[in-house]
Amino acid sequence: MRLLKYGANGELSIAEFDEDTKPAYAILSHRWGAEAGEVTFEDVVGNTGKNKPGYAKIRFCGEQAQRDGLQYFWVDTCCINKANKAELSLAIQSMFRWYHHSARCYVYLSDVSSRPLDTTPACNPQASEFQRTDQLTWIWILLFIYPMFRWYHIMLQRFFVLLNVSGPQAYESKQVQKSEWFTRGWTLQELLAPSSVEFFSREWEKLGDRVSLKSVIHEVTTIPHEVLEGAPISQFSVDERLRWRQTRDTKVEEDAAYSLSGIFNVDMAPVYGEGIKSAFQRLYEKIRQQEEYLRQQEEYLRKCEECLLDLCGTDPRNDKKRIEDTKGGLLRDSYRWVLHNDSFRKWHDDLQSRLLWVKGDPGKGKTMLLCGIIDELQASSTIAKKNTVSYFFCQATDARINSATAVLRGLLYMLVKQQLWLASHVRKKYDEVGKNMFEDANAWIALVDIFKDVLRDSSLTATYLIVDALDECVTDLPKLLDFIAKQSSASSCVKWIVSSRNWPEIEGRLEQAGHKVRLSLELNATSVSTAVQDFIDQRVSKLAQRNKYDEPTQRAVLEHLTSNANDTFLWVALVCQHLQSTAKRNVLRKLELFPPGLDALYEWMMQQISKADDAELCKQVLAAVALVYRPITLKELVILVEPLEGMADDLELREVIGLCGSFLTLREQTVYFVHQSAKDFLLAKAAQDVFPAGRETVHQAIFARSLQIMSTTLRRDMYGLKALGTPIDDVEMPEPDPLAALRYSCVHWVEHLCDSNPTSSATYAECLRGGGVVDRFLQKKCLYWLESLSLCKSMSKGVASVSGLQMLVQEMGEATLFAQLVYDVHRFVMYYKQAIESGPLQAYGSALLFSPKQSVMRKLFQHEGLEGIVLKPGMSDGWSACLQTLEGHSGSVGSVAFSHDSTRLASASYDSTVKIWDASSGACLQTLEGHSGCVSSVAFSHDSTRLASA
Repeated sequence: MRLLKYGANGELSIAEFDEDTKPAYAILSHRWGAEAGEVTFEDVVGNTGKNKPGYAKIRFCGEQAQRDGLQYFWVDTCCINKANKAELSLAIQSMFRWYHHSARCYVYLSDVSSRPLDTTPACNPQASEFQRTDQLTWIWILLFIYPMFRWYHIMLQRFFVLLNVSGPQAYESKQVQKSEWFTRGWTLQELLAPSSVEFFSREWEKLGDRVSLKSVIHEVTTIPHEVLEGAPISQFSVDERLRWRQTRDTKVEEDAAYSLSGIFNVDMAPVYGEGIKSAFQRLYEKIRQQEEYLRQQEEYLRKCEECLLDLCGTDPRNDKKRIEDTKGGLLRDSYRWVLHNDSFRKWHDDLQSRLLWVKGDPGKGKTMLLCGIIDELQASSTIAKKNTVSYFFCQATDARINSATAVLRGLLYMLVKQQLWLASHVRKKYDEVGKNMFEDANAWIALVDIFKDVLRDSSLTATYLIVDALDECVTDLPKLLDFIAKQSSASSCVKWIVSSRNWPEIEGRLEQAGHKVRLSLELNATSVSTAVQDFIDQRVSKLAQRNKYDEPTQRAVLEHLTSNANDTFLWVALVCQHLQSTAKRNVLRKLELFPPGLDALYEWMMQQISKADDAELCKQVLAAVALVYRPITLKELVILVEPLEGMADDLELREVIGLCGSFLTLREQTVYFVHQSAKDFLLAKAAQDVFPAGRETVHQAIFARSLQIMSTTLRRDMYGLKALGTPIDDVEMPEPDPLAALRYSCVHWVEHLCDSNPTSSATYAECLRGGGVVDRFLQKKCLYWLESLSLCKSMSKGVASVSGLQMLVQEMGEATLFAQLVYDVHRFVMYYKQAIESGPLQAYGSALLFSPKQSVMRKLFQHEGLEGIVLKPGMSDGWSACLQTLEGHSGSVGSVAFSHDSTRLASASYDSTVKIWDASSGACLQTLEGHSGCVSSVAFSHDSTRLASA
């Protein structure tokens, strides 16, 4: 692109720029005069043409650009070498883009004057008469009206406004509307493409801009006000955009079509001589292709968003914000030391250093340190606009984020969200299998393959992958460590940061990684100590301000925290939390009660709880929160802890959480441990106080309470859907949600039953016998429970729960009616899982209708079946020997093989493919292609990590 510029000596020069390096510029829109009078490219190059009439437009554009702070400007007459046909063709195709990218567009209306009418009597007798009348009117106003109404200036202002209706502005508007500029074909895109359009008269005086003149422009062009105010023209239909050019003409007939290419965002090379009909036919075909492309893009993005939604087990961005809020906010002074640390700088600056391991004891600030590093990397990425930061925070107390699978899901979600083109790697398998790919027993294998493909993608930009608290990855930590160690060197554009406690098993696994850097907080004690001191200063300052400490009290608190913190952020935070609710008069006395050391502080907190009036209640709350499989809401907590049942007031519940000695924290109605070390302390060193009768007793209590509330609450059609065919994606949660307090119980009651170890206790074993609580629940509420699982989008958990329940019953070794019921429930769930998962009320429809005649479930819930069906399908008496039918191959199946852990099944087919299935759910996990002929044999390796086919 060529741009013009006036030098310091006033000489006009021309320069060429690439599209991605061109500076800000102004652009001129005008009507051409006689071609001989316009300044051409050759004139500018030869420094001639200053005497041509068109040079005035160039001079004006350059001067106006300078007034607007722009050095460069563009004028079509002399910035395009029209002698070069290829260049002219490219310029025509680029015209809309050039106008769109301009900083300012100046529209020169050569047929509009901004000067008032000549009102001399000789030239205009009517004006002379008007002038004499006008003068008499002014004399009359000054002599009589003004003295009477001088205080009523508003009336005079209105009078003058009305008097001015026939003045110069109204005349200019009429002139603007009549300008021939609005009749030319090319000026339509020159009006709509730029972000700023200003109109000037033939005297070079500004008349207004596209927004201030929108009513005038709309009247002459019919272009909607929204478009003139900057709304995207793509929002308007093809027919409407075509109507905007109806009154416009072009000198060359084909230009009528070519001038619209930018309006429709199509690339159309000019072919002069083809005729207007052919040109418009090509334009319409381009528009059709563009619409089809946009439709495909929209569909692709929709599917990508759907895929990302299913991939997102949790949004790490929300977890980061929750963690920061829970810890009182991120203090920059507490982490900035690491930015200058030698180990960090080596990892950051050395291209060969791919993995940074931050390690330290509990409470040393590892998580907040990584939060700060993430913020710094994101800030630099925002400036550079080329780096991607993807992170994940493990938390052992939250089942959503304490597994290796969850880590990969979170990292992939953030990575693909920022580099959407990487979604193709996820969708290769997702489009075939769906959400099950991320949740079933083989999710880890599928995610590892996807992650490897992403890391090998040549279009992957510079990426930082960060995982906090590896020691809090409860499920499959060795797999995760091996994966990180191996993949840390898989891509030259990816760098990793991980953090954990000083665990030898973690260090041993990470030793496999090449080019790693260690950053030990204990070996950087001075830096950490300074950071803790900054943290203490900040927290004590807030305490002093909030509780109105005097100077001696503030100094005493500061000194005590400094001398006892042992460089532990968490210790400081817990002490400050206690002091926050302590009256100023008691602060100095209470300070001496806080022992140094985290475990000692936890022990003191337990002693305080034991002395409280609500000691037993607090211990029951702590026991329940310590053993649940995910953080629970206040409503769920009330269900699980019986003494809380009568507390309907949120304030009272919050008070109970506050009485739990700072072990717990509450955020958005959900209860969390303040830190993993707090839970570890309760489970290990305070187990005698919190679980005096053993953990099994607490599990049994949670199970019993869950079954009790579900038995009294669950019913048919919990959400009032009414229509049996309502798909789960169309279900809207009612307000209030009748399942709000039951969600945890619906999903996890069987797990608590299993962990209560009922087979080893005669008392607990009663619940697994005929007539027991489980038997009664399944007979009366099983179908409602399955509906609720579907509404909670946890049907896969239901399958696992029923399988676990069946194993418990089998361990009892009794062939009872209850055992038959559990078997029948298991077969019922396995057969109709997908139907109920897709439509919650299908539990009462197709599931009952197509069950065997002698099915226990069918008999128990026949009153809930479909009514009005005269001809019912002929069903067999009992369940067939076939557990599942796996469909997907297009040819005969020649070989099948179970993995050694029986979780997967591989099938080889004459359609030249091998499929891997989930043995529990029947979902197709993967289709392997590559054979050029029939596949007749398949086998798993001994560790089930590899598959051979022939």
